[in-house]
Amino acid sequence: MTLLTVHPDNHPTPHTTPTPPPPAPPTPMPRLTTTVPREYVHRKSLAEVFLTGSEKTGDNHYTLTAQWPRTHTFYTTPHATHHDPLQAAETIRQTGLYLAHAELGVPLDHHFLMWNIHLTTHPQHLTIGPTPTDLTLTTTCTTLRYKGKRLADFTMHINITRNGHTTATGGGQFTCLTPTTYHRLRQPHTHQPTPTPPTTPTTTDPTPYGRHLPLDLVLTPTPTPHTWQLTPNPHHPILFDHTTDHIPGMVLLEAARQATHTHTHPTPTHLTTLHATFHRYTEHHTPTYITTTHTNTRSDGSNTEAKAEAETADAEGTTTTTPGTHTTHVTATQNNTTTFTAHLTTTPHT
Repeated sequence: MTLLTVHPDNHPTPHTTPTPPPPAPPTPMPRLTTTVPREYVHRKSLAEVFLTGSEKTGDNHYTLTAQWPRTHTFYTTPHATHHDPLQAAETIRQTGLYLAHAELGVPLDHHFLMWNIHLTTHPQHLTIGPTPTDLTLTTTCTTLRYKGKRLADFTMHINITRNGHTTATGGGQFTCLTPTTYHRLRQPHTHQPTPTPPTTPTTTDPTPYGRHLPLDLVLTPTPTPHTWQLTPNPHHPILFDHTTDHIPGMVLLEAARQATHTHTHPTPTHLTTLHATFHRYTEHHTPTYITTTHTNTRSDGSNTEAKAEAETADAEGTTTTTPGTHTTHVTATQNNTTTFTAHLTTTPHT
């Protein structure tokens, strides 16, 4: 028998697999821009949500972001060089609803009364650029009133800036209603009827109203000077984004703007200030009439209306001495009852 002796130095070196290095920590994904949930701003269409984010910066102080597209199917201006000032009004409306739901604890099934809205714009910062317009909204909620633990009423102030420049300022007062309270308040209108489409406004030239598409016209002339019937198309995709049991406030603001445009046509103008009050609900099936009076500052700075009327307008913060300034006072009535009033100031477009 032969013995095989293996010298220790002849042992083969075992093959070892190198330990892989630990994985690198994942690179944080950048925060991407998106819209806030459409339900928070009471919109059905995602394309109509202008808010993109929000951050609480203090007690009842918030900084939000928003974006306006370069072109919009409805919020346009005749000269197509500036954003529509009413887009700022819609942004204010969305901000109030969003903060109520997302920051102040108002449930999504609650309803809102917007009692008033005010807006001042700076046309030089409303110009449309080569990209969509990104905005920063600095917002403060004041005079918060509660019923128990539920928010019942608040006032909001907002400053809208673009690249550090003030584009618009404004705000409004909101009341929050539970579904039960709203149903009791709105009876018998809570079935949310679908209005019958009105006949096409009797005009062959929509330009005096500042709109070039008949679908966008909300006024029909009447035999009475400076008086129109409110006749919006209930199937308009923007003004009636969702079914309501009353005329939306933005429809009334659009009616006020179109009526104002008739006083300045054909001179191109900017809407620079807006003060509107919603006195009561404006119903669908009751005829609504829009009437206007206005003051007019001529190019030499003198006023063509009585001084007393101008002083009244000044007291309401709507009349300026800028040459060519027009201040229009708008009233909406149903059954001889005022449902809405507004004061709009326009200046020449340069």
